[in-house]
Amino acid sequence: MQFSRRRRLVSQPQDGLYGHCLQFYGRPPAENISLAEFETFAFERLKLLKTVENLGVSYVKTSDQYTKKLYSEFSNLNFPHKAEADDKKEQTEYEKRRKDHISHFILRLAYCQTEDLRRWFIQQEMDLFRFRFSGLTSKSKTEFLHQNNLQYDTVSMEQKKALVDKLVSSSYAVSGATVMEQDFYKVPFQDALDLVRTRKVFLKGGYAYIPHQDIIAIVLNDFRTRLSKALALTARSLPAVQSDERLQPLLSHLSHAYVGQDYSIQKNVGKISLEQIDPLSTKSFPLCMRQLHKSLRENHHLRHGGRMQYGLFLKGIGLSLEQALQFWRSEFIKGKVDADKFDKAYAYSVRHMFGKEGKRTDYTPYSCMKVILSNPPSQGDYHGCPFRHSDPELLKQKLQSYKLSPSAINQILELVKGMHYQLACQKYFELTHNIEDSGFSLNHPNQYFMESQKVLGDGKDVKREPETPHREAAASKGLGASRQNAEEMEDLDALFQDD
Repeated sequence: MQFSRRRRLVSQPQDGLYGHCLQFYGRPPAENISLAEFETFAFERLKLLKTVENLGVSYVKTSDQYTKKLYSEFSNLNFPHKAEADDKKEQTEYEKRRKDHISHFILRLAYCQTEDLRRWFIQQEMDLFRFRFSGLTSKSKTEFLHQNNLQYDTVSMEQKKALVDKLVSSSYAVSGATVMEQDFYKVPFQDALDLVRTRKVFLKGGYAYIPHQDIIAIVLNDFRTRLSKALALTARSLPAVQSDERLQPLLSHLSHAYVGQDYSIQKNVGKISLEQIDPLSTKSFPLCMRQLHKSLRENHHLRHGGRMQYGLFLKGIGLSLEQALQFWRSEFIKGKVDADKFDKAYAYSVRHMFGKEGKRTDYTPYSCMKVILSNPPSQGDYHGCPFRHSDPELLKQKLQSYKLSPSAINQILELVKGMHYQLACQKYFELTHNIEDSGFSLNHPNQYFMESQKVLGDGKDVKREPETPHREAAASKGLGASRQNAEEMEDLDALFQDD
């Protein structure tokens, strides 16, 4: 794949590459695209995969709610779902398929770097593939199988009539009536070993006769195998790609990119007082910030990672620079740091966070992905994500101390076990606020705080101005702004490394 700084003017179709609305992504793109398009495609596919993850845990994957919400996201982000029947939409459909193809390979570059990233990427792409394949017509499914050398032929009506009794007795949830109404696929038995092993299909002459609802298991297994091998090969080639100074920062940032609301704009500065922090911490802080606040109050000190994570969060919910200096100074001098040492060693970093020193940048509070994936805590640290970085037993004890019921704790721990850390935090939100459905996808600690204040709604703690809208413009501008902020944050991290 080549990249140009100048915008591509004309799409030149690649023969045979986009012949179907669904693909196994076997052939990498070979056209020139601009860096702006590179960033935009990556951002929008990442947003789609995040939606797939959130909906997959919140709803049954075959339910109407799941289908409706995910289909809406496809439409909003302009990805292909079903083949367009109208010839007038042919060019539009081509652009959707092209975007789907290129964006997959971009994220493949970003998510091949570690085992955790590969596992997450494979799971979301499989769920995405399952949804799209299930929505295809019988004809489109057969075309897809043949185009990908999966010679699984549909069984004719005459064959089904002859085998109806055997198909009913060997296939789960199939009756005599439904046999004639649904498609069966004739598949070499070695391609359906899982179904054969569990005795879910009829076998004859070396072939398995698979009902349409089970063929997806065969296709998904093939897709997973191909994608897993492709990610391993991509990882080996990554050093050559990372040597390109244009791509390296983009790919590094994509793996923990934040795609939600921007909390760097300080419309709420001065809207909370120091006296409000303690009560707010118990009812409106996410668990990560509640943990940091508790540690600071008990130990009168936080190491650099904790000060960065908690200090920027407080700034985001409305603490002014003057209040922040007073807050940190009052806590540190209760410990082993006197006022003079604080002014010399720590005050500068607080002013730097507020853009009053150094590059004078309005630093952004950490997103959930930033907290989860960067700078993991070591012994003596209290930053990070409790759902990701805590021992499960210690996390359980902590949740018990916050008076959560055993069943509520089990719900959270199940999500943690499945590595759905943000969804575990969202479940914690719902349980602690006594609501069944939070109605949002949690991606940011400051979002947690704002949504908590909405639910509590008493207006006594924080009087907020209307929220800044989600950054829809980011889709057109790509990830440039957030990437620049990430680079500036790394500069800030490097300035203040201490114990």
